[in-house]
Amino acid sequence: MKYTTLPNTNIKVSKICLGTMTFGQQNTESDAHEQLNYAVEKGINFIDTAEMYPIPGRKETQGNTERFIGSWLKNQKREKLVVATKVVGPNDYFKYIRENLGFSKEVLQDALEKSLSRLQTDYVDLYQLHWPERNTNFFGKRNYIHDANEKWEDNFKEIIEVLDGFVKDGKIRHYGVSNETSWGLMRHLEESKGNNLTRCKTIQNPYSLLNRTFEINLAELAQREKVGLLAYSPLGFGTLSGKYLNGNLPVNTRIVLFSAYSRYSNRQARILTQKYDELAKELNMSLAHLALAFVNQQSFLTSNIIGATTMEQLTENISSIDLELSNEIMGKINEIQDLQPNPAP
Repeated sequence: MKYTTLPNTNIKVSKICLGTMTFGQQNTESDAHEQLNYAVEKGINFIDTAEMYPIPGRKETQGNTERFIGSWLKNQKREKLVVATKVVGPNDYFKYIRENLGFSKEVLQDALEKSLSRLQTDYVDLYQLHWPERNTNFFGKRNYIHDANEKWEDNFKEIIEVLDGFVKDGKIRHYGVSNETSWGLMRHLEESKGNNLTRCKTIQNPYSLLNRTFEINLAELAQREKVGLLAYSPLGFGTLSGKYLNGNLPVNTRIVLFSAYSRYSNRQARILTQKYDELAKELNMSLAHLALAFVNQQSFLTSNIIGATTMEQLTENISSIDLELSNEIMGKINEIQDLQPNPAP
């Protein structure tokens, strides 16, 4: 395994992070424990989850992912592991989690205490805001469209003050953002610096061969301001494993089970996936390995969040850490990207 550190901390994290959003829906508790044990055996010490998991979000299963991790975590050496979770942002769909969604002090306190209880731990290493409170372009929205009637109030300072309190109380070690834009990330950094508050350490955003929008301006911001990318969906919901090529729809796969998850399945994304698969075959490697190795060696990456529903997938995904793509291969990838930049934002 290779390791990095969470920026501006002394916390060493594996460059591959175990994503867990299938735990409790596609994976049973015993499946989850098997994956966690194998990941740790292979050197992974970084685990990412969220209060809304598993995916897709449902009242009947909400919190199961954290519960499954918690029943495993209680038997581990907690100090050897880095655990990250997230609090949901405003979205009427998730009112089954709590009625007043958002990042008020009361909500953040409620969410954190419940996550700690499910995880069976006294603290989380990284606490993340799952998506912004305000109207902006995330979760597949390509462009920002301003809403002049939006009722959102700029409360960055108040949010960070609450998170700062959690740090001082020892309930979290650091905080990060997710599905955030350049403007939002800068506001977090600005308020932290201007008010001597705990600083945002990470940003968890999508990044893959089909979605390199992070490079447009967030990559510069992240590197200059030392905020680490935790890349999610590096395989684009499994699209970049190649299993959906040529119209294939294997049973019990995410796109088949949950048709709403079509973010990486549009025509342009399918065309580029085919071309990346052809390149992988030329290189005598799997498409998944090509896709994950590409993410692994980005200079702005802190950790690559991989997930799996089978042990075979998990084994392949973790082993991508041993691959190194040459400048020539990276050039060929860029040539394909240029044909249709970021088809799946």
